[in-house]
Amino acid sequence: MTGFTVALLLVAVTAGLLRWRRPAWYWLTFGVTLAVLRVAVRYRSVMDACGLTVPPSRWRLALARAANRPVPGPRAPRILRLRPTRTGLVLRLGLRPGQDAFDVAASCDRLRHSFGMYGVTSRELRSGVVELRMTGYDVLKRVQMPAKLERTPTRVPVALREDGAVHYRDYRTVPHALTLGATKSGKSVYQRNLVTELAAQPVALVGIDCKQGVELYPLARRFSALADNADTAAELLDALVSRMEAVYQLIRAEQRITADVPDAEIAADIWDLPEHLRPVPIVLLVDEVAELALFNTREEEKRRDRIITALARLAQLGRAAGIYLEICGQRFGSELGKGITMLRAQLTGRTAHRVNDESSANMAFGDIAPDAVLAAIQISPDTPGVAVAGDSTGGWSRIRAPHTSLRKAVDACNRHAELTPELPELAAFRPVLPSLAPVPEPATETAPAVA
Repeated sequence: MTGFTVALLLVAVTAGLLRWRRPAWYWLTFGVTLAVLRVAVRYRSVMDACGLTVPPSRWRLALARAANRPVPGPRAPRILRLRPTRTGLVLRLGLRPGQDAFDVAASCDRLRHSFGMYGVTSRELRSGVVELRMTGYDVLKRVQMPAKLERTPTRVPVALREDGAVHYRDYRTVPHALTLGATKSGKSVYQRNLVTELAAQPVALVGIDCKQGVELYPLARRFSALADNADTAAELLDALVSRMEAVYQLIRAEQRITADVPDAEIAADIWDLPEHLRPVPIVLLVDEVAELALFNTREEEKRRDRIITALARLAQLGRAAGIYLEICGQRFGSELGKGITMLRAQLTGRTAHRVNDESSANMAFGDIAPDAVLAAIQISPDTPGVAVAGDSTGGWSRIRAPHTSLRKAVDACNRHAELTPELPELAAFRPVLPSLAPVPEPATETAPAVA
């Protein structure tokens, strides 16, 4: 009996230490089993307490009276699947007649307390089927991306969501995106992680960094074009617009609209073209976009209008030509001048890191997901990198990108430098890479000559 008690005490101490220092290990060893037991034992009572049950149907009541049996109790949603994951549980529920997915979403906080989980989120898969994703610990405190990730030329993983799923940046679905955040909020780390993932893909990277290139020029070996001031940025954007128009002429020449061509083979963007004719897709990264919109003199105002007009044209027409925008900045409101709101309307993807005021959060989510505004304001300064990501559908989630140092991003860009495509239209803006200076040989001391 003494040996059993000592063993039980050691197991309890080990579980406590793992839960404190390594929550992910605790979940995989002890937490997942305890969570499954809690859900199995408490399910019906929790659903009843949360108001997620419906009265028995009339035919069940009639059958109970005819058989002289007790009246059946209320029915909870059916459990269609219970699947453990490396961060929590996935519970798929089949709703009863009369239940709504909104009722389940409104009860997520109560379900979190009742099942003893860290977080619970819900989403409707189809009519009558709701999926609950439960996390057993704070997955954003120490981001660990899964070992197996899906990567394609236009879909790369960039962060981890609070429900344990991977947040992907899919340019085919969301062509253009806006990233906001105050100083030291994690925008640069998010941008480095995105560049690190795109560096290994067959895409062209084009950058505009008006902070004299301190953010993007260390990654220059993987960029096909770079601009570090507003004047060069204006010329670079004009060259991108010219390339976009040339790509449209190519698409039009290859549409092949004849009676014997199936509808699916009629070219409408670069992805409908044959592979040997398809232009390389371009991702344009703009850092500190406000520097492109501010001006002091009349000449700078003309340059500003030229830049904003080119960005708006690329946002409106660039998707079919394979040109995708990543706009980053601290603020992106109407105070930056005319054309800004028209440009923002074309930026479907929205990511907001920590902001210092509500108006900055409204610039990102006020027109698409008002519920996300409060979530963006509540991000703590102690958790840099945590952000709120949303899109035009109104859905949003908290995410955090894994910490990517500048050295790691530079190494990734240098390692994949051979993938950098040569774009004739942007040849004038190709960054000048410094040549490595030869290492001098160590000086050797010579003995003094003997007279």
